[in-house]
Order: sequence, then structure tokens, then C-alpha cells
Amino acid sequence: MARINTIAEHGGTYENCVVDADTFKIDGTEVTATAAELNRAADASGRLVAAGATLSVTEALHDGKTVLLDTAAGSICTLPAASGSGAKFKFVISTIATSNSHIIKVANASDTMVGFALVAQDGGDTAVLFSAGGTDDTITLNRTTTGSTQKAEFFELQDTAANVWSVFGVTAATGTEATPFSATV
Repeated sequence: MARINTIAEHGGTYENCVVDADTFKIDGTEVTATAAELNRAADASGRLVAAGATLSVTEALHDGKTVLLDTAAGSICTLPAASGSGAKFKFVISTIATSNSHIIKVANASDTMVGFALVAQDGGDTAVLFSAGGTDDTITLNRTTTGSTQKAEFFELQDTAANVWSVFGVTAATGTEATPFSATV
């Protein structure tokens, strides 16, 4: 058994760390994360993920990562089923769609989205706030009224309860701004 008196990392100090062949404890509390969970949290090499034409988002591969909406023909991303896991996903436009739309949607007809999208108006320094709730389950950025007009537009989604995705996003629109939320699944 090895005893480590102090670990200093990321601005925090942890004292009384104990490591042996079977356990790792910090201040008497056993750390129970799996090797895969620790590797996922510590690995910064894959923080950006290309969506391509389609992407089935998974908690194991994409939790805490930024998914780039990266195809000119539009990217379609399907979320995993919402279970209340706390998984977080961020979607950022890295390529403006020139045909089709960038789409983020839920996995099944039971899941819905609740939250907001802030849509910047092209005619000045104002914005419109749209809400998702009730039956909305899809975000569509249609290259005009709902977004995908500028790089760096984004949506963040978190699995907050069974069948519920919390959402917040910022987009820029042209023409008469419209909600990016709809029920299509």
C-alpha cells in the first residue's frame, strides 16, 4: 500500500490519499470510477467529434464532448434515449450547411426537449427567444430562419430526467426568425 500525503491538481489539493492494489481513497472516500470512466474524463485528445452526415450520439463515446456539425449537406445527430444520466453534449456549427439542414433529434417518441434557443436577428442588434416544451423533440437549423447562417452557433443538451433533454442554444437567422424546435420523431 502506498500513502500519498497530498495531490495538487487543477487548483485543488487533496490530502490523505491511499492507493493499494484494490482501492484508491481520497480523504477516506473510495473512488469507484471504472478505468473507462477515468480514461474518458482524463482524455482530452478526442474532445471534438465530427458528426459527418449522420451520427448516433452515445453517452460512452460523446458525453462531455463537442460534436461538430461539419458537412455542407447537413449533419443529422440522434441523441441516446434520455434516462436522467446527466450526460451533456454540445453541438457547434463548424461548416455552414449549403443544402439540407443541420438536425439534432431525440431517439424515440417518448423523449422531449425543454429549454430555450436565442436566435439573433439579422436586421440589428436584437434577438428572439424561443422555448421548447411539451412535445418538441427536434432541433432543425434550416440555413435561414432557424439558424446555420454563421459558424459557432451552438446547442447544449443534457439528459436531466427519464424522457427529458434540457436544451439551450444560440443561433443566427436571416429573414423572419422562427423556432428551431419541432416534434418530428
